[in-house]
Amino acid sequence: MLMTAPDYRESLRAYRPQVYVDGRSVDCVADEPALAPGVRAIGLTYDYAHRADFAPLMTAVQHTTGKTVNRFTHIGMSAGDLLNKLEATRLVCQETGCAQRYLTYDAMNAIGQVSARIDDAKGTRTHRDRFDAYLQRVQDEDLTLGVAMTDAKGDRSLRPHQQGNADTYVHIVKRSKKGITISGTKAIVTGAPYMHELLVMPCRNMSKQDAAFAVCCAVPIDAKGLTIVARPAGRPGEKSALFSNRYGQSTGVCIFDKVFVPYERVFFAGEWEHSGFLTYQYATHHRHTCIGARAGFGDLLIGAGALMCEANGFDPEKETHLREQMVELIKITEGFFACGVAASVYGAADALNGCFVPDPVFANIGKLLLATQIYDMQRIAHYVSGGLIVTLPGPDEDHNPATAATLSEVLRANPDVPYDKRIQTARFIEDLTASYQGGWYSVISLHGGGSPAAMKQEIYRHYPVGDKVALVERLLDRGVLADTQRAVTRNRQPGKCCAKGCTEPGTAIMEPLRPVPSAADAARVRSKLQRARPKPGKSSNSKA
Repeated sequence: MLMTAPDYRESLRAYRPQVYVDGRSVDCVADEPALAPGVRAIGLTYDYAHRADFAPLMTAVQHTTGKTVNRFTHIGMSAGDLLNKLEATRLVCQETGCAQRYLTYDAMNAIGQVSARIDDAKGTRTHRDRFDAYLQRVQDEDLTLGVAMTDAKGDRSLRPHQQGNADTYVHIVKRSKKGITISGTKAIVTGAPYMHELLVMPCRNMSKQDAAFAVCCAVPIDAKGLTIVARPAGRPGEKSALFSNRYGQSTGVCIFDKVFVPYERVFFAGEWEHSGFLTYQYATHHRHTCIGARAGFGDLLIGAGALMCEANGFDPEKETHLREQMVELIKITEGFFACGVAASVYGAADALNGCFVPDPVFANIGKLLLATQIYDMQRIAHYVSGGLIVTLPGPDEDHNPATAATLSEVLRANPDVPYDKRIQTARFIEDLTASYQGGWYSVISLHGGGSPAAMKQEIYRHYPVGDKVALVERLLDRGVLADTQRAVTRNRQPGKCCAKGCTEPGTAIMEPLRPVPSAADAARVRSKLQRARPKPGKSSNSKA
């Protein structure tokens, strides 16, 4: 059953999580004004699944059951699924700025991959069957899952097992016949208060000594021992926040204090060798999705920038400097989105569970572009709008009988655009780019899904630099040294993760360069072609 936004909001009443916002306890998440913009944003992902014009993007048929499910609870099985997920994310973020629920997709696809990988290593089906059962419940109940991945980390120069306070990382403190008990802290959890459940995942590679910290499981939002300390979603109640008092995102610090998790909800516990794989796969899925999210945000800035130009009395098509800035904003937005499209098209099926994974090079390039160019996007919005967006009197002056009439006369520009429409657009841009919320979008774009350094590492790790070196060496007639110790030739196609190569069938890769033939080879080819030609006087259909 696909829920609607009201259904989702009502479903939150079935939970009683321990949530604190601004130093006070929250009685009911569904009724809390400070969290309402976040609940409303996620609600949109439910309502859009019921719209006939959006359903092709917002729903999908799960291949294992044949059921129609929400796109954000689906397991992608093709490049088309990746494209639809990317477009669906852009669609909902055009309306909400950040719809948050897409993290459910990213985490579930990555956990499905690691579950199959662990079973393959052990020769079992335990983890895969457990994940499939959980996936079906999430889809049947149309749940929204939070991703509890980023640990508090403590001293970042030390590994998890070396920390003075073990609770800076979530870890297993007890095992029993029925399940595990975990403690620790996840520091940045998107939408934590209004999730149905949290997916606890490791945030890094683990060593054998870190085995207790290698844990992946699902925890109900109101599990005993779980406390969520959150910030408000957006800018609820602020009159000048024309966008973020309607839609926003809360984040929470999640403190696990001896939380029991039954084994049917545990995807791995102690299998430290697989933590890095899960972390990297989730990062690839999530960075691909972030591209769609920030493209939606870019759409908001493009539309608002054009409206502000009009309200100021300018036509960007006729004003060269404004047209250049608007085109630059379009180029940035569509440029990183194009990387998301390429990552979808060049994606590949996981060898063990069939899940389609975005191409990591294009996914990381797209995320790196948006992470570093978000500030350019906001700068351009400021350029085309003018200083009015941060110097306007507060919204209460709009109704002050002593000032309202004068302000409406002197602050009007284009005679075809009423004063209130110009001011409304200015405050909209201020909200998105020059307020607390604007700063939030900058930081979340820069660090969400990993730092730019992590993306650069992944790009270089997966990019076939070795093939480019081989190309130049062939052109220089130097020959190619098959030396795996050479740093510059270590990464080769078709294998992107090692010198040997392990690309699976179906992977879209560039056609390998053919070796340049020697003079002797060329002579043999010419001789063979001459012998194959029909002899004079014989039919072209006769044998040579």
